[in-house]
Amino acid sequence: MAGAFYSSETPESTWAALGALARAVVRDPQVDLDSAFPGEAFAKAGMVGALVNHGLRVSGTALFEWLGAVYRKVPSGVAIGIFDTTDELVERVGRFVAQGYRRVKVKIQPGWDLEPLSRIREKFPDVPLMVDANAAYTIADLPLFREMDRFRLMMYEQPLGRHDFEQLAELSRTVSTPICADESAESMETLERMIALKSVKIVNVKIQRVGGIRNAKRMHDRAQEAGLACWVGTMPELGIASVEAVHLGTLPNFVYPTDVEASARWYTDDIVEPLLDIDAEGYLTPQPLRVSEAKIERYRIKRAEFR
Repeated sequence: MAGAFYSSETPESTWAALGALARAVVRDPQVDLDSAFPGEAFAKAGMVGALVNHGLRVSGTALFEWLGAVYRKVPSGVAIGIFDTTDELVERVGRFVAQGYRRVKVKIQPGWDLEPLSRIREKFPDVPLMVDANAAYTIADLPLFREMDRFRLMMYEQPLGRHDFEQLAELSRTVSTPICADESAESMETLERMIALKSVKIVNVKIQRVGGIRNAKRMHDRAQEAGLACWVGTMPELGIASVEAVHLGTLPNFVYPTDVEASARWYTDDIVEPLLDIDAEGYLTPQPLRVSEAKIERYRIKRAEFR
């Protein structure tokens, strides 16, 4: 989802930023990437993850231990997009429920909300269900959200615009379903704004959106202190980032199923070994990050080296 839809980053801009970050790290391994490089959160997330993982391999420490968490399996939830027909959507929900996912998230947008949710609830009255609006609505749609309260949803994820903090607060006060911040939770500054205004009750923490796992841990801790529940979101990513997200999800305030899914959900192959998978009960197991050098060689399209 490169470009203006979600963020300003593109694959090309991220590749260029990674080169600048690599040069900075070669010069000073202790460089503060946040201060030295404003923006470029995706590239920084990758570089920070690489540096943290290197240190953990040297020390023999698991990532969840470094985070201060206790080992536990992490529940996996499935994210389902918009289809041409509600029959297709209901069929897809049934398929993933049968695979064991611990909750279902469906995308909604104006004109694709009440009917699909009604059909899902008719077929699956008890499945843990949430919706993701990707900022598609405005406060003028408040009556619609009141009507959707009847579907007993876990949350409304990012129903309004990224920076509509006051309107999110108004919606949160009015509906019974909890409001969750996704695009709005882009920094500690925006999190503090939402805490002050009581805009949301839940925060979706995405490692790449906030510039790396250190910042994601800070966001988790601050949300917990403020009484906001959390869960780990994804774009989704390949296994390198997904393994990192599973470990992040072991922190105590991540109380909702993560968006991390089995590798086979999105990809025909992955570059980690073993591939990520969910068990029969829909849980992911925190595993060491092992990258297949053979697969890197097979799939690589570009290489840069810095010394």
